[in-house]
Amino acid sequence: MTKFRRASRSARVLVPGAVAVALLAGCAQGSGAAEGASPAHGTSPATGASPAVGGTPSTGASGAVTPAPSGSVPLPDSSASAAPGTLLVTDFGSDTVTFVDPERGPTGSVKVGTAPYGVALGADGRAWAATAEGVAVVDTERRERLALVPYRTDSGPTTTGEYRGGGMGIALAPDGRRVYVGVNVPGGNGTLEVLDTTALRFTDTVPVGRRPFDVDVSRDGAEVYVTNHDSFDVTVVHAGSLSPRRLEVAPYGTEGGLGSWLKPHYASVRPSDGRLLLPFEGERLAVVDPRTGRSTIEPMTANTHQHGTAVTADGTLLTVGTGQIDPDVDEGPSLTVRKPDGTERVHPLEGPHESVAVSRDGRTAYVTGGFTRDGYWDGLTVVDLDSGDTRRLPAGSRPLGIVVL
Repeated sequence: MTKFRRASRSARVLVPGAVAVALLAGCAQGSGAAEGASPAHGTSPATGASPAVGGTPSTGASGAVTPAPSGSVPLPDSSASAAPGTLLVTDFGSDTVTFVDPERGPTGSVKVGTAPYGVALGADGRAWAATAEGVAVVDTERRERLALVPYRTDSGPTTTGEYRGGGMGIALAPDGRRVYVGVNVPGGNGTLEVLDTTALRFTDTVPVGRRPFDVDVSRDGAEVYVTNHDSFDVTVVHAGSLSPRRLEVAPYGTEGGLGSWLKPHYASVRPSDGRLLLPFEGERLAVVDPRTGRSTIEPMTANTHQHGTAVTADGTLLTVGTGQIDPDVDEGPSLTVRKPDGTERVHPLEGPHESVAVSRDGRTAYVTGGFTRDGYWDGLTVVDLDSGDTRRLPAGSRPLGIVVL
């Protein structure tokens, strides 16, 4: 049985001087080295993004949609298209998304915008990537960017790195008519912006909490859930009225504020009942009823700082463990596979990771090595969920978000 341990202040909260330097501190470890990185991949530069896309970065002031750039990175086989099972990852260390064959590695990239974070995939084959500048629309069959739609929210200068402004979490409505993207505003509360996928323009802006890491939508499309890392909460937004409600999700409390490590990161919507599943520290799973705001806490077993999540149709939850906060008590990086009955299998990983996607047959997980803090690497880990075997695969530049085509 997992024991709930109360983290020490020294291990889990930054000292005041560090908070002053970092401003918005509080994810996992980050030594600045690519821990566990494969020599073939190396460590991405901390500021590896290109300064512009197609030579003309978008600005939100005009509200104009930037057309497709002049070209994409050539494919090894120019006749190739995105076959089913191909992976698409966002290159947080660059300005591209990369197509990855799960056996061979990268097969081509498309310029989308500075430091892309989350990505969502539509049934029509269009992918929607949340960049620092706006939402990029990618035709995954033709492998080209169709548009870059600038945000309404002023999030400051276009920059790169963990605390950059602009889009973070992103999700598509079930009917495909709306894209919802969480926009980070450094030093303040963020927004949820609503994109009309036919007109390719933002129609509405909703206030949410600080650093909206993740955005999810209920299965019926009636509600949108924004997980706000630095304000210890989830904003529930009614899709019709766009009225927001704040739900605090803080199973360890909110001591330490911005300097605390113990914040929500990513959520998944449980298919059986629509509750939100938010893992914390490989110790506690917060199960949140978005209707009442009540949370129940279930024990977890990985004992590691946790970020990305995914859930399968049968309710199996996959959670990425990024590694240690306190080296005296925490375990290393891992992937937890948690069945609906609460039983867990923990797969150790080499080096920090961020997000996870699952193959259509549910037998393989793909875990990105990008990681929001230092220590990332330029690849992903492929996990056989039956045998537990793992292998590392090159995949773009600091790959963060991931979908299976």
